[in-house]
Amino acid sequence: MAHFGNQANALFRKNLIYHKRHVRSHLKVILFPAVLFILLGVLQSYTNKAKREKKGPVFPDELPPLLQIPSPQFRAVMTDSMLFPGLPDASCRVTGSCPATVLITGNNRTLGESVAGKMFIDSSEPNSTTDFEIIADGIFGTNFSYYMTYIGLLFHVRPQCSAAIPSPFRNSSAETDLDVICVEGLNLWRNSSAEINDELFKGYREGNTEGKLNEVLAAYDFLDTSGENFNVNIQYNSTYEDNHLSEKPQLLRIPRAENMVTNAYLQFLRGSATKMVLDFVAEMPIPGGFERPGDISTFLNIVFFTWVILQVFPVILSSLVYEKQRKLRIMMKMHGLGDVPYWMITYAYFLVISLIYMCCYFGFGVLTGNAVYSSAAYFMFIRAGSILFSCFTGLTIFKLNSYGVQCLFYFVFTNLQISMAFLLSAVFSNLKTASVVAYTIVFGTGILAFLLFQPLVDDASFPRGWLILMELYPGFSLYRGLYELSQYAQGGFRVGTYGMFWEYLSNSNNGMREVLIIMSIEWVVFLIVSYYLDQILSSGSGNRRSLLYFLPNSQRKHLTSLEKASKQSAESSVQIENNDVSEEREKVEQLLEKPDSNYSAICYNLKKMYPGKDGNPDKFAVKGVTLALPRGECFGMLGPNGAGKTTFISMMTGLLEPSSGSAYVEGLNLRTQMNEIYGSMGVCPQHDLLWDTLTGREHLLFYGRLKNLKGAALNQAVEKSLKSFNLSQGGVADRLAKKYSGGMRRRLSVAISLIGDPKVVYMDEPSTGLDPASRKMLWDVVKQAKQDRAIILTTHSMDEAEYLCDRIGIFVDGNFQCLGTTDELKARYGGSYMFTMTTSPENGSEVEDLVKSLSPNAKKTYHLYGTQKFELPKDEVKISDVFLAVRQAKERFPVQSWGLADTMLEDVFIKVATEAQ
Repeated sequence: MAHFGNQANALFRKNLIYHKRHVRSHLKVILFPAVLFILLGVLQSYTNKAKREKKGPVFPDELPPLLQIPSPQFRAVMTDSMLFPGLPDASCRVTGSCPATVLITGNNRTLGESVAGKMFIDSSEPNSTTDFEIIADGIFGTNFSYYMTYIGLLFHVRPQCSAAIPSPFRNSSAETDLDVICVEGLNLWRNSSAEINDELFKGYREGNTEGKLNEVLAAYDFLDTSGENFNVNIQYNSTYEDNHLSEKPQLLRIPRAENMVTNAYLQFLRGSATKMVLDFVAEMPIPGGFERPGDISTFLNIVFFTWVILQVFPVILSSLVYEKQRKLRIMMKMHGLGDVPYWMITYAYFLVISLIYMCCYFGFGVLTGNAVYSSAAYFMFIRAGSILFSCFTGLTIFKLNSYGVQCLFYFVFTNLQISMAFLLSAVFSNLKTASVVAYTIVFGTGILAFLLFQPLVDDASFPRGWLILMELYPGFSLYRGLYELSQYAQGGFRVGTYGMFWEYLSNSNNGMREVLIIMSIEWVVFLIVSYYLDQILSSGSGNRRSLLYFLPNSQRKHLTSLEKASKQSAESSVQIENNDVSEEREKVEQLLEKPDSNYSAICYNLKKMYPGKDGNPDKFAVKGVTLALPRGECFGMLGPNGAGKTTFISMMTGLLEPSSGSAYVEGLNLRTQMNEIYGSMGVCPQHDLLWDTLTGREHLLFYGRLKNLKGAALNQAVEKSLKSFNLSQGGVADRLAKKYSGGMRRRLSVAISLIGDPKVVYMDEPSTGLDPASRKMLWDVVKQAKQDRAIILTTHSMDEAEYLCDRIGIFVDGNFQCLGTTDELKARYGGSYMFTMTTSPENGSEVEDLVKSLSPNAKKTYHLYGTQKFELPKDEVKISDVFLAVRQAKERFPVQSWGLADTMLEDVFIKVATEAQ
């Protein structure tokens, strides 16, 4: 039997070639995410457009671009809970001179501090609330989130404020009453965005519980910004609510915050003369980040992603069930492929395919997200206030969330998806049923998760334990993970966070951690259960094993129960056997007591019973076969259709499990050591089990490797097989099997059964469908191959049986009726001449009188119209007397034809089968 490396190599090469022939289908599957992402973007844009048109056109007034600056009593200072470096002392709140703090971080501290130092500039003060040019030229803001009026108060943020004017002053030259207050801008460096988030959280959430906020103006993460790349994440305050002014436009103060850092970066690169002027802002129909895009957007984002990821599941399940339904897996196993190599290589192969698919999915998503992100930023710079981020949160789910978290999530679910396919493949044996169920799971999961599961996730009152229970279904786990990623990505637009990172997994409100744990556990559990079901179910992978086969003593108990069942079956089988069948039974019983290595296969009272259904009795397909097959013998099984020949072959090859009895192949027990038997066995099944998209040469290479052939020996054996079976001419060897004729497929199946020098070969009607020349060629190859191996073949061709078989057994109604060589059977059951005469129907009685005169014990075996056939015992008839009687009969009545022949095997077969039935 081939070792693990050869089996793995053979299966891997076969899979590689098989899927190479389906490269177009694979490309379509891989490109499917790109098509859906494009469709998602188009539909989302259309949805947003329809939503805007439904609200009607809005032509807002031009408004000055202002910052939202914390009130003096709420600005960030050093407190007992805010021990962050650089913050001013709390005493500044008494004088109202606390600075407006901006937090800075990034990968390059020198660059970040240099750019941040240029954000606050000195500028003139406005004379009125309508002096847009001066306001646009400086850094101004209010402590309100609405724009309708300044309420007579305007903060002017500058690098430094004059100490002589620590308090508000009135600009006497203003046309309207306007208080302008100088606020010093303070830049503080932080080592990471996590530190900034912690400081913001403590300043707002924890401070709010004490009734004292500790707020910063904004936070800037320069990320990987350099001299060639500008990439900034801005965090700003969007938490103010004024219920009494709810009807006033609530515009987020992002444009000025962006303009500040943009100008600072341009001046860092090109000098202080470079400037991008922000003249005004205007309210958009849907304020950016103020509300979610809507239900249709959520549906498109998460449900589409769920469908895209699950598209691989039907492909894997269909491939596994296809091999089972076509009996290709058991065919591989019968030629030496073990369970462990099959599972490992198949799993690894599907994992590689799935990872390639997921890389394309993730890559398309990142590229699309980047494109959308850049597009939105471009419009924000060109037209301040038009915040387009919220229109594209579905695609930027890839951009804003941690790549590490996403990759781990997709990797774990990919493995879980493969494990689930293996689990379901152990249950299904029909490809169409499996495909329907698989696609129902794909599309049903998305719909049910959106309509049923998501509302429960959004419901804070719904018990968390029930959510975890629902997430045990892998589809809901996938949806929950995508939902969390989507929420964090949307949060990046709404409150300035940068999506989901590792540190957020510990948050009690984050469902991603529990999803990862559930999927990881199910990944392992599904694989174990799949392998267990594969072993105990007769699902196309061989004989079933006991339910507790993995326990140490279960194998011994199983053997004991089988032996008892075999003995009881032998004792209960009361039937009349011919002498040759009885002699065979006695020989087998002696071999069981004293084994002989010269015998390749031994069967003792092997039975197969199908339980009755719908009130019908049990059906014995095989009633108790006892047979000893020595090495170097070709044994032929003759029998009418439905006699049980194929059932017997199926039991010997592992396709069916015997109901009782025992069998040994090369000294190995058929019931308990079938996996070891497969390595020394060759099979040509009744129906050709071939891959349509593999060539004849590739079939032989694959099965040759399973027989431990490699290198020059493998190539030599393949070429010899192709030449012997006339498959090497005209490029037939390199033609796909689906293009083979029935005879060519049959010859290839026989060639597969003989490659690799198997010790026992089973051939079920090997010459069916062959033309006379091909049949004779096949007979010569099989006759030569039987010299060093045992061959069992079934056939309906008497010529084939006489030419190939050393012994013949006539199999009728589930059992052997006789055993012996061709001459022995003819002598035993055909000790007579076959006399045939054709005359007019009215002369039939005269023919009978003629035969009775030749032999009183003659027996009529056939009569149709004017043709009659008789058996004449050889000891009663002389051939010369027959010729004389016929010549005299021709003088009395017309004889159209007549014949006298010795007994043929066909006559013996008909006689034995008729008597048995």
